[in-house]
Amino acid sequence: MTVGAEEVVQATVNSIPEGVTDIRVIAERDIQIEGATVHVVPEEFQCNATHKGRALEWARQNVPCTQEFILYLDEDTIVQQFTGLPDADVIQITEMPIFTGSWIAYLSETFRIGYQYEQRAFGRFKFPLYAWGGGIAIRKSLEDEITWDAKTITEDTNFVWRAIKERGDIDFRVLNFKFRNQAPPTIRGMFRQRRRWFSGTQHSSNILPRRYRAFLSFRMIAWALSPVIPFISLFLYFFPQYVPQPRAYLLGSLVAFAMLFVITFVGVIVYIKHERITLLALPLTPLLVVLNTFGALWGWIAPIQTFAVTEKVAPKIQKVLPSELEQINPWLKEGDLENHDGETELIADGGFDEIPSSGE
Repeated sequence: MTVGAEEVVQATVNSIPEGVTDIRVIAERDIQIEGATVHVVPEEFQCNATHKGRALEWARQNVPCTQEFILYLDEDTIVQQFTGLPDADVIQITEMPIFTGSWIAYLSETFRIGYQYEQRAFGRFKFPLYAWGGGIAIRKSLEDEITWDAKTITEDTNFVWRAIKERGDIDFRVLNFKFRNQAPPTIRGMFRQRRRWFSGTQHSSNILPRRYRAFLSFRMIAWALSPVIPFISLFLYFFPQYVPQPRAYLLGSLVAFAMLFVITFVGVIVYIKHERITLLALPLTPLLVVLNTFGALWGWIAPIQTFAVTEKVAPKIQKVLPSELEQINPWLKEGDLENHDGETELIADGGFDEIPSSGE
């Protein structure tokens, strides 16, 4: 799925294993992609869905498919460790973002991936709390039954929730392949991304039954207020006289503060075999928490209103071209993206001694 980032999409197509032969690109304008069939969404096509959802719905209606599953990838996804899909209705594939120029944004992703470790348990829930990551595979018959024709800016999550609500239950699995996608190249882009995720999930939450809605609301409030935790801890430490029962409050704040480091540590464990520089995320945890979750707080206070057809698309996050990605990424060499086969790991061992001086 792409608006028209030709070089970025070509790298994604190149990463798909040879055994996957039916590769389609759904684009907003005509582009040339080797090894894939490009379909352009007509400007005149209209439906209830907007933006990416509109493109998905057009493809569902107009692109012939004889396969049992459709694996959807974003334009900047690099496939790795892919050996096939289990027999399920929806298969969520995990992600591990790659450095794109901003060390702070990249290390913030380390914290987010630690937070997102919870996703591996979502297959045990009737309603997963969200559905996004490195890719998502959907049984074609289920897609035709549910469709993408709904107003939302978090299409994957909205689709899964509607499918469970209408079906009563679906077989939802999570595969830990860790497809590589791009970390936001700027802190501002990261803020906008988190704001969109929070706003879209909040807007679709009315689909959930009451008990799940309460569960999700608790989680989202915790997500949005995470930037406040370091400041509360500092306030209680320096000004205990303004707080009733300061010892109890101080103990509670220290436990909450320590949990942030635990989440970062989990993210580091996910990364450490490939990119050992993520160890720097541990001492930077308070800063990363504030920056990583500020967009969620922004989305809570001022949610994006892009659910009507007349509204414009939410601000896009800039994508880094493959050639630039190889130049700025300390673990990649020229040709690594072009020669990657999708079955092995893109970065087998990315440890290094010094932090490059370039980048944000």
